[in-house]
Amino acid sequence: MPGRKIPLVTGQLYHVFNRGVARLPTFTNESEYNRAMALINYYRFANVSLKYSNFNDLPLSQQQEILDNLKKQNDLLVKIHSFILMPNHFHFTLEPVIEGGISRFISNFSNSYTKYVNTVQDRVGPLFQGKFKAVHIKSDSQLTHLSRYHHLNIYTDGVVTTIDQILNYSYSSMPNYLGGGLYDFVEIELVLSYFKSKEDYKIFVLNNKDYQRNLGKIRKLLHEKTVRNHLGGV
Repeated sequence: MPGRKIPLVTGQLYHVFNRGVARLPTFTNESEYNRAMALINYYRFANVSLKYSNFNDLPLSQQQEILDNLKKQNDLLVKIHSFILMPNHFHFTLEPVIEGGISRFISNFSNSYTKYVNTVQDRVGPLFQGKFKAVHIKSDSQLTHLSRYHHLNIYTDGVVTTIDQILNYSYSSMPNYLGGGLYDFVEIELVLSYFKSKEDYKIFVLNNKDYQRNLGKIRKLLHEKTVRNHLGGV
């Protein structure tokens, strides 16, 4: 197979994303979202000794002991600076800690999650669309704007409709950036270092919500027009 055009260099930052095959849903209910979050938390580590399905069969006390040991060792594949799970795609800002860290992390996450969904839904075949995409983040401005894009994506796509829902969406890193959040694996310090406070970051995000939503609508219309033209006006 041909190699990736963009090398994923240790210590650099990347926007990593993928969507469902044929734009079909990938996360359809709370159980699926929660499974995905558990996989992200588990497979960010380089030295896991069990597949997650086997790990999940262990007593809760033993699971917690394993997770505590992994956190203590802190042997990571990637650092996760921001993320969001959407109904039919995902976005991450990732920093590989070891060579091949991003590829291993995304492969473990995607493959394990696909097997879970295929079992639960009695389906076969891939869930995600080929190779994940990766864009090198080359500037501080690109990094901060990307985190804002991630955190507003649910509003852009109409998944949520209010500010409160943006700020408290359970399957993104936004709550972590505001001082709460369920996930201790989010590395918020780098992005927040460009702002005076978490409140300033919140303002930075929310001030762009309507612009980003309108831009999303324009892109959707352009995409639909392109598809119609490609199909001969059908």
